[in-house]
Amino acid sequence: MRSPASTRLRMARTMDPLAKKIFKGVLVAELAGIFGAYFLFKKMNTSQDFRQTMSKKFPFILEVYYKSIEHSGMYGIREQDQEKWLNSKN
Repeated sequence: MRSPASTRLRMARTMDPLAKKIFKGVLVAELAGIFGAYFLFKKMNTSQDFRQTMSKKFPFILEVYYKSIEHSGMYGIREQDQEKWLNSKN
């Protein structure tokens, strides 16, 4: 007779094929989200023109960028952007 612990261990090792597919899909979606966020942040961090585009199309995302930069201790980027964009309009 098998002990309950060994039965649970065996059940944990064998996953239902549907559960495996769902798990892999969730994992792939999370990895895509992480890499997408990284590349979006990198692009915003290196291109003031891209930040201007983001301010027009997705201002809430740009606000998250500014807050994360300020939280890390880098201040003045928001002000530099606003000054440049104001001067480019005039």
